[in-house]
Order: sequence, then structure tokens, then C-alpha cells
Amino acid sequence: MTKFDEATQAIRVDENTYDVCLDPGYSIGGPLNGGYLMAVVLRAVVDDSPFEHPVSTTSQFHKAPAPGPAQVRVERLKAGRTAAFTRATLVQDGVAQIESLVTTATLHGAEPVYADPPGHRMPPAEQCVKLPDPKPESGMTLNAQMELLFDPPTIGWLGGEPTGRPEARAYFRMTEPQDPDPFVLALAIDALPPVVFSAGMRGWAPTVDLTWHLRALPAPGPLTLIGSGRLIADGWFDEDVEAWDATGRLVAQSRQLARVGRG
Repeated sequence: MTKFDEATQAIRVDENTYDVCLDPGYSIGGPLNGGYLMAVVLRAVVDDSPFEHPVSTTSQFHKAPAPGPAQVRVERLKAGRTAAFTRATLVQDGVAQIESLVTTATLHGAEPVYADPPGHRMPPAEQCVKLPDPKPESGMTLNAQMELLFDPPTIGWLGGEPTGRPEARAYFRMTEPQDPDPFVLALAIDALPPVVFSAGMRGWAPTVDLTWHLRALPAPGPLTLIGSGRLIADGWFDEDVEAWDATGRLVAQSRQLARVGRG
């Protein structure tokens, strides 16, 4: 069991309830990363499902749960021959923090009938760059759990030179050696800095709603993450992320709606 597996572990205590312990190592300056929290919820859902893989997840983030004990409560809505549907609630201190609707199925690795290529070609990894290590007092512990190598223009905002477009692109891998699986993908699709940073806006940008789809089981090796946005207006922005595996296969897609950063 890797550190990530342990940090997302869900232990069944009755027919509808799982105990979890939210790990402070996945903090983004206080709040826990939304992708990490989804991975915790999905551990419980998949354990409860007759199918192996979370192929579609929609989560609404009502509150920002704190590190420590919590529960995932699952409600089986329907199960058919090829898919099952579950409502899952992350609860802490008796208060619902995250509500998710999850569809599970079993993927078999069939070759795609049709597949678009990536919309952007990444430079070689040796031409990409890391963000500086955060200061210990920042509470940005998430950075230590994964390695991100960024396409340089998309982090120009760090030096005061944003591209002016909502975008983020990077190679992703876990710091501890671990092949990507659906739970790692849940973390990965929310691992990039908010795309509005590249449009010149900064600050914590809380996600309100995030939907992601597991499109294929990833091959071993690093993932390529390509993030973009279409509209920033009235204090809101959207963010789309594609995750491509080391063989060039599209393995996950996500879209989220979030608030423009404050502070």
C-alpha cells in the first residue's frame, strides 16, 4: 500500500457507511485538494459497487472539510447489467461536506473506435520546469505528494508574465513510485494551478462543482495534463482538463466551475 493508497483508504463500518481519515498532506494552503477528496469518496463507492471503475463522477463542494476523521455515506440508487449509480456524501462532524453522484462500470481496455489527438503538443519533459518549493508556513503540503513539470509559458504568471489566457499544462506523476489508476486520476485532474492564474488572476479559487469521466485505464508512466478555460465572468470561471497517459491515450476528462481567486 502506497502513502496515497493509505491516505485515501475507506473502511466499511456498516451497510452504508465508511470511515475515512482525511490526510493533511493534501492541503493547498489550508483547504484539502478537491481531487484528493474525490479519491477518498470513490474508494468507498467502488468498494460498495458490483463494478470495478468510477466512470463518471459529479461532486458539489458544499464546505471545505478539515484533516482528520470523517465518513462517507453511500446510497445505492440503481444497478444494472453494465453500470451502477450511487449517491455518496462526505460527512464530517455530522455535516455534509461534499455530495457526489457516481456511475461505476467495468472497463476492459478495448481499442478506441475514434480518438482525437491532444489539442496541444507538450514540449519534451527536459524543457519543462517545476514550480519553486513552497515555504513551510504556506501550508501547501500537496506539492510534496506529486511531481509536476510545467510547459513554461503556462506558469509565466509566477514571474508577473501571464499569457492572458486561462491555461495550464504539465506532466504529472506521484512522488512515491506508483502507476496511475482511477484514484490517482481523480487527484490528477484537479492537480494543476487554477487556469485563471495564467489569465492574470491570483488567490484561492474554490471549486463549486466538478465532473470528471474515466475514459480508459491508464498505462504505467507519467500523465500529461492539459487545462483550459472558456469564460471568466461575474467572478466565476470554468476549467476543462484532459489527462493523457504515457502511450498517448486520453484516459480522463473533467470540467469544473469555480470562483475567481480571492486575495
